[in-house]
Amino acid sequence: MAMDVHVRDLRYFVTVAEELHFTRAAERLYVSQPALSKQVRALERQLGAELFRREPQGVTLTEAGAALLPHARRVLDAWSQGAAALEAARAAARGTLVVGMSTSPGRGGLLPAIRSRFTAAHPDTVLRLRQVGWQDPTAGLADGDADVAFVWLPLPDAERYSWTVVAEEPRLVALPETHPLASRAEIDFTDLVEEPFLALPGGAGPLRDYWLALEERGGHPPRIGAEIASTEETYEALVAGLGICLVATGNAPLLTLGGVVTRPVRGLSPSRYALAWRREDAGRVLVRAYGEACRRVVGRG
Repeated sequence: MAMDVHVRDLRYFVTVAEELHFTRAAERLYVSQPALSKQVRALERQLGAELFRREPQGVTLTEAGAALLPHARRVLDAWSQGAAALEAARAAARGTLVVGMSTSPGRGGLLPAIRSRFTAAHPDTVLRLRQVGWQDPTAGLADGDADVAFVWLPLPDAERYSWTVVAEEPRLVALPETHPLASRAEIDFTDLVEEPFLALPGGAGPLRDYWLALEERGGHPPRIGAEIASTEETYEALVAGLGICLVATGNAPLLTLGGVVTRPVRGLSPSRYALAWRREDAGRVLVRAYGEACRRVVGRG
């Protein structure tokens, strides 16, 4: 049997089989009746079998036609599903991807580099950046306001998310330049446990604990000098002497604007900055493409 049968020919065959009338089938297919008859005849010659009995009282399926019909329907159904999936992928490629963040990633032009690589592959997609307050450590992922987000680990409800680490950076301590410890080139964390700390909002969950270095305190509870929810609030609180805080190396320039210094700290694990997305969205074309662009830019892909 010749194999390369067109989907169009199968559609013609199935329509005639359902109508058992060439004229009505032609009307459904928006083709002329002679053209439809000619195409079905060509299909029969290609298959080497008569599919219909053409008699004065009407059209009936032959045994060969009846045998082919359910398989032809499955092929058409599968093709319809494939076409729908293709259109969904095209629509996704023409869509909008929302990128959440609490502070700009910075770090040597990371964001423009990812954008450049992503838009080269998806030029019709609109990338929209969404700034989110520090009270939401997921930067918009948890409530669905962002499709992907630059976040600090650990995340609350971590099992909901996947991520790729963008940077691992030492945690420094930021403190007023008039602070007694500011004269040291490096500070041991044990010398900081009695200091008042600036803390993220309570809603930040495990991230608040992380930047208070709860694990390294050996059960010693932190003193909270003030709560901060933005870079600007942090800087003002530091200058006012309300407390000190830990900061990733890449974010230190955001705070050392005058009156504030940062120093390395012994005894702390490095911070991890990541691009994250909801696990349920891992199969989305644009989410996957943005993650791939990010991995390639940071050398992990």
